[in-house]
Amino acid sequence: MNPKTEASESSSSRKPVLSLFFATAGGVGYIPKAPGTFGSLVGVIVFWLLSRNPLVSFADTHDGPIRELIPGVPAIIVSLALAIVGVIVTRQVAKYSAKKDPQFAVIDEVSGQFFTYLFALAPANWKYLLLGFILFRVFDIWKPFPVRQAESLSGGWGIMADDWMAAVYAAIGIWIARAMGL
Repeated sequence: MNPKTEASESSSSRKPVLSLFFATAGGVGYIPKAPGTFGSLVGVIVFWLLSRNPLVSFADTHDGPIRELIPGVPAIIVSLALAIVGVIVTRQVAKYSAKKDPQFAVIDEVSGQFFTYLFALAPANWKYLLLGFILFRVFDIWKPFPVRQAESLSGGWGIMADDWMAAVYAAIGIWIARAMGL
């Protein structure tokens, strides 16, 4: 074995510490019971904090009811960053752990929960935060068509895409609840 081969083998087995940090949402994924639920809670908290920050709140330039329906640029940037980082780090973590979708990788739940609120265009009050959390968890666990099929995508795409699809269903549920006067 030559030195180049040894170096490449040892670097491929190196623990991806930064990817594990992001994939586990700062370690939340290591919670032994229901890590996905706790990952979703991280998404709720991040979305709520972002919506409450006066420097980056949603639709700062609009007044009245339209303000509730337009997500701000920071929310869109955070959601896209979560999606991109999620695809990259979950691929690396899955490869390292030799599992197709490691349970401790919860950035997919964080991203999916965030997308739920973004797609729903609902105000970030306790009713919609709670409803979005419950609906997202239901659809993420149940995996109706085509949520389960999205898992078959390769690498990080499959890990993340099923949660994005669950987010679409949860957002539709929030739209229905809003139409019914909730």
